[in-house]
Formats: sequence, structure tokens, C-alpha cells
Amino acid sequence: MDILNALVALANFVIVPGLAYGAQLAIGALGVTLIYGILRFSNFAHGDTMAFGTAMTIIGTNALLAIGITFGPLPTALLALPFGIAATIGLVLATDWLVYKFYRDQKAKPVILVIVSMGVMFVMNGIVRFIIGVDDIRFADGERFIITAREFRDMTGLSEGLAIRTTQVITVVVAIIAVALLFWFLNKTRTGKSMRAFSDNEDLALLSGINPDWVVKVTWMIVAALATTAGVLYGLDKSFKAFTYFQLLLPIFAAAIVGGLGNPIGAIAGGFVIAFSEVTITYAWKKVLTYLMPESLEPDGLVQLLSTDYKFAVSFAILIIVLLFKPTGLFKGQSV
Repeated sequence: MDILNALVALANFVIVPGLAYGAQLAIGALGVTLIYGILRFSNFAHGDTMAFGTAMTIIGTNALLAIGITFGPLPTALLALPFGIAATIGLVLATDWLVYKFYRDQKAKPVILVIVSMGVMFVMNGIVRFIIGVDDIRFADGERFIITAREFRDMTGLSEGLAIRTTQVITVVVAIIAVALLFWFLNKTRTGKSMRAFSDNEDLALLSGINPDWVVKVTWMIVAALATTAGVLYGLDKSFKAFTYFQLLLPIFAAAIVGGLGNPIGAIAGGFVIAFSEVTITYAWKKVLTYLMPESLEPDGLVQLLSTDYKFAVSFAILIIVLLFKPTGLFKGQSV
């Protein structure tokens, strides 16, 4: 029985949160890897693109709630998500036309575009804060739990309870759908194949008659959809705060680089590697070890390697190790 209690505690505090967080990072990392693979630069404004899309979704959610429209047991934000995606598409296309296009026409080096994206990042961050403020915003309505810890204990008779939040299940389901749609689009549609050809060999793609402007626009539209979706899922699971999304840029880039920058499969794998690394290293293992070890060997302390305040340090450490020893990542993307 103690082993079952230990497994339930592990699932409740490590496995389920890790799966949800990993799905959020994977969707965010897909956007980063698409920009790097097709447009050839690291977009440091990606976190604030997520913040903008989430802010627009929150505004849409509040508007729907104001006129009495809800999504029943599911978060109303899911109904407002298309509005947030549309607004973000408009923002990134306008940004590309006003800023990035000039540097592409000048054949600027990737490092120049990286610096430019940092400027865009600060502007976007200011826009988001101006529009929606700097406070913590919780916008998840509907049913909070699929199953509560008390219900689980009553059903199983175990002393440990397993609580699964609605937003965690939605995150995993939406992530699976988004990834499946993206891979279908890239592998089965003419535009998707054009994007892959443009990524593999830009000069040969141009000679084949592929319109580079259209490839760039479609790339930005897909990235906007992925960024908004990732941002909304993260906000529903936790909460929305503009500065949090700025900080989230580190684990997202770490996920993309660990998996292999420019490799979509690597971005997904990297998201879960980073998520579970952060969760396991910052989790206090005392409860699990108490169930598994003899009473005489039960730990007195929390058995926590790092405080949760340092979870982003885990991403940074993994990023540095990968850059030093395997810069192409797990799935052999482009070296950084």
C-alpha cells in the first residue's frame, strides 16, 4: 500500500504537472524552431508574442462573459482563443512588414536579426503591459477539477489523493491536436512542403518557383497560432502576468535547443525534457521517500535539491551543458 501511495504522490506532484508544463513548452518551442528553421534567426520576442496573444484572449474572454456566453464546464478562454490568434497574427505580420522585411531585403546576418528581435521584444512587452496591466490575472472558469484528491481517496482507499485539474487535461489534449495539425500541414499540404523546401535549401526553393514572401507570411501565421495557444494554456494552468512570459523565454529556448534547433520533433521532446527536469529537481521528495523507506531511515528535511524559485536555473544549466557538449541537440538540429 505504501508503494501505491508513493506512486500517487509522484503522479500528483511530478508526473501530471510535468506533462502539462511539458506540453506548454513543446508548443512554445515549436514556434521558436519554425522561425529558426525557416527565417534563419532566433526570435527573442517569442515570449512576448505569447503574452500578447494571451492578453487578447483574456480580453475576448471577458467580453464573452460580459454578454453571458460561457463554454459550460470548459474555460471560456477556449472560445476566445481564435480571437487571440487572429490579433496575434495581425501583430506579427505588421511587425514583419515594418521591421524584419527591411533586414531580410538587406541580407542582414542572423545575429543582426536576433538583436532586432530583442528590440521588438521590449516594444511588445510594453504594449502588453499598457493594454492589460502588470497584475496577476486568473481567467480560468468552468469546472476546476476532473477529479479531486478527496474523491480519489474515497474511490481507492489510499491515504494519498490525486487531483487532476481540468486545465491540465485540456493542455495535453490541445497540444496533441496542435502538433498533429502542424505535422499534417507540413507533410501533406503544398504550402507546408514549400516551407520545408525553403528551410532545407532556400536557393533551390526559389529556383523551383516557391514564393518566399508567402512562405514567410504563412510561417508567421503558424508561429502566432502556436505562441497564442501555448500562452493561453500556460495562463489557464497557472495565471497570466506579462513578466512571467518574458521569463518563460529561457525554458522555451532551452527546449528548442536541447531537442535540436530547427527540428520540430526535437522541440517537442525538448519541451518534456526541460519540464520534467525543472519539476523533479525542485520537488521536495520527503513524502515519496517516507512511503518507500523504513521508518528508521525516513528523511527529516524536505529532500529538495533546489527551491522552486530557482526552476529557471535548471533550464539555464541544461542549456549550457547542451551548448557545450552537443550543440545540435538530441535530434540533430542545426548547431547554435
